[in-house]
Amino acid sequence: MPYLIFKALLSGVIIAVVSEVARRAPALGALVAALPLVSVLAMIWLWRDTNDVERIAVHAEATFWLVLPTLPMFLILPAMLRSGVQFYFAIGISCAITIMLYAVTIWILQRLSVTF
Repeated sequence: MPYLIFKALLSGVIIAVVSEVARRAPALGALVAALPLVSVLAMIWLWRDTNDVERIAVHAEATFWLVLPTLPMFLILPAMLRSGVQFYFAIGISCAITIMLYAVTIWILQRLSVTF
């Protein structure tokens, strides 16, 4: 249980740091947010918990494929905001599009026999 609490606290600290940095310097906050800190931490914790090289390799490869459908959100959201769309509606639409792109990506990967 202490290990789980530690992981949750560290993850929360990362989110807090990103939001504070972004408040002061949006581009620097974006850089920190773009770093694969959560993925690296997840792989470290997975290694610590399992010592399973194949599981980590599958995780890393799946992360690569599942990052791709998230990328359009970072173009759609600012375009909508700059067009005058309200924040919560714009982020909701961006998230909905991302979910649809996840479904399409998974469907394509299954058709290509990419397993994860």
